[in-house]
Amino acid sequence: MHIFQNKSLKPYNTFGIEAKAEQFVEVNTPEEVQVLCQTFNLVDRKLLVLGGGSNILLTGDFSGMVIKVNLKGLDVIREDENHVWVKAMAGEKWHDFVVYCVNRNYAGVENLSLIPGCVGAAPMQNIGAYGSEIKDTFEELFAIEIESGKLVKFNNKDCGFGYRESVFKNELKGKYIIISVTFKLSKKPNLNTTYGAIQETLNKKGISQPSIKEVSDAVISIRQSKLPDPKELGNSGSFFKNPEISNEKFQSLKSQYPELPGYPTSPGQTKIAAGWLIEQCGWKGKVVGNTGAHKNQALVLVNYGEATGAEILNLAKAIQDSVKEKFGIQINPEVNII
Repeated sequence: MHIFQNKSLKPYNTFGIEAKAEQFVEVNTPEEVQVLCQTFNLVDRKLLVLGGGSNILLTGDFSGMVIKVNLKGLDVIREDENHVWVKAMAGEKWHDFVVYCVNRNYAGVENLSLIPGCVGAAPMQNIGAYGSEIKDTFEELFAIEIESGKLVKFNNKDCGFGYRESVFKNELKGKYIIISVTFKLSKKPNLNTTYGAIQETLNKKGISQPSIKEVSDAVISIRQSKLPDPKELGNSGSFFKNPEISNEKFQSLKSQYPELPGYPTSPGQTKIAAGWLIEQCGWKGKVVGNTGAHKNQALVLVNYGEATGAEILNLAKAIQDSVKEKFGIQINPEVNII
């Protein structure tokens, strides 16, 4: 375990932003994480824990320690007639975990195919797509408390999951490093093909009774048609959360904008598509300097060249202001701004 000084973070964030870390260390085992916590006084140190770097926007150099989590491993730890429990180490790529499950006919995460990032970040964000969220299959996770170096278990309730939220983004932010996550998957699939364009994509392929893999392939096809590959064009996927508004406000807006898409969520609330709002404000495909909103999905902000984090943040603020002015709705970043 070696600590680097003034390390470039450009290879470690999918926006491809050039920024330097004052200190940088890679950890490959839970024991290395514990040694790091117990050897250095990390509580009083500014920390950034990195997985795949797919959900962050670096707005400048990081004056602290960056911890790159590289813990690997995928294992079935328990199973019964109906379910299987798969433990994934935090450094595993999320899509590799999904492929592992899909290839073994374990159902529950197929709608979350091709989401960038690592397993350890998934519960932090309660990542979701096409009608599924992490909390639906999450069983437990193990994390190391930074202050003590102790290994702590969290169950589903402990994590306080919400829409792109968990305790690790709020009251426990910066207090733990996630080591592994265990998921409870089904051997008897109950496939969800009603959300988004999944059913339409399956129909075009002439598939009436899809397998888990066919649903996963449909999701991959949809995502690839809408979202740019970060290896080719720097981005962090969806930059903004879909806002929730009252049913009354939704109906009022719907009368003005009949095409406004909305999905009922909690009682009295409707979730609306941030991408649609942004597109209506004229941002889809618009280029501003070295950045812009992607031509196929306005929700995705991209780095067209050597954009700085500050440029992308300024674009995001301009988009927020225009949506607020036109619709009276505040849209908030899903991406962590560092």
